[in-house]
Amino acid sequence: MKSIYKKIGATIVGAIATVNVMALDELNVAYFEEWPMPFEYAKQIGAYDEALGMSVNWKAFGTGTAMSAAMASGDIDISVSQGVPPFIVAASTGQDLQIVDVAVSYADNDNCVVASVREIDASNASELAGLKVSVPIGTAAHYGYLKQMEHFGVDVASMDVVDMAPPEGAAAFAQGSVDVFCGWGGSLRRALEHGNVLLTGAEKVALGILVWDVTSTTAQFANENAEVLATFLGVTAASNAMWNSGGFTSLMLPHIARDAGMDEAATADTMSTFVFPSVSNQLSSAWLGGGGQTFLKGVADVFVNAGEIPSARDSYDSAVNIDGLNALASQ
Repeated sequence: MKSIYKKIGATIVGAIATVNVMALDELNVAYFEEWPMPFEYAKQIGAYDEALGMSVNWKAFGTGTAMSAAMASGDIDISVSQGVPPFIVAASTGQDLQIVDVAVSYADNDNCVVASVREIDASNASELAGLKVSVPIGTAAHYGYLKQMEHFGVDVASMDVVDMAPPEGAAAFAQGSVDVFCGWGGSLRRALEHGNVLLTGAEKVALGILVWDVTSTTAQFANENAEVLATFLGVTAASNAMWNSGGFTSLMLPHIARDAGMDEAATADTMSTFVFPSVSNQLSSAWLGGGGQTFLKGVADVFVNAGEIPSARDSYDSAVNIDGLNALASQ
């Protein structure tokens, strides 16, 4: 299987075995469980370790805010699929983080669910006022919650917001301890067994409520380990290319499901609503070629208006580092 991987990824990764890792002897990477992505195939077969010539230690996290804290402390070098909102919170409050690629774009896999017993949908959303909602503060789910409440004219100050990671929030929602759940992945799937969404993914996108995750690191790590970072991104890009081709699903799916801690059917269903942009797409004006930076500023301004952060940067251009992607595109 490794030989198949290397054959498919060769045009993207290049001579992956020749990376000069210099001072690094291991890499610490954050990711989410119950959040299936193509990189987990490469993770499972040891492709990152082989390409980088070092051990890659993968550490599961519950929220993107926790990822930011771990990068600040030096416990984590790279975070995979960190939500844009927690990245923005950190980058706007003094942490020198940088986005190095677009990990995944999604809309149906991050949402808010209202308990069925409340009998509330888009037609009577004003009745959400006064209800108790579980939200992982400072995450993509939090941003989506704020934007949805803004759309429906519901004052978030009237709601009882409890900061809970999605797994805990889904459990509380199932028990009836909270009226509204906001979260993603497997937790969202479990919450939907007990309630309904207010807006579909397509409806959110139409309203400009975009949802995408990034691969992030500190500016210091990116500057000091450019080759390592480019190679890491190359293995990820090769994995995405394999998945996007549609020709390796039967090979990759069992590995991805095992790594995500999900069954294969749930994994396939979840990934069917994910988009993994190619390197060229990521470098386009729609993403990190300009549009992404504009979106970052918009998210920051929403959080300022909501009182979640004291201020926003004038620009988030310096929070995006496309050197690694450019290195891949030039191969």
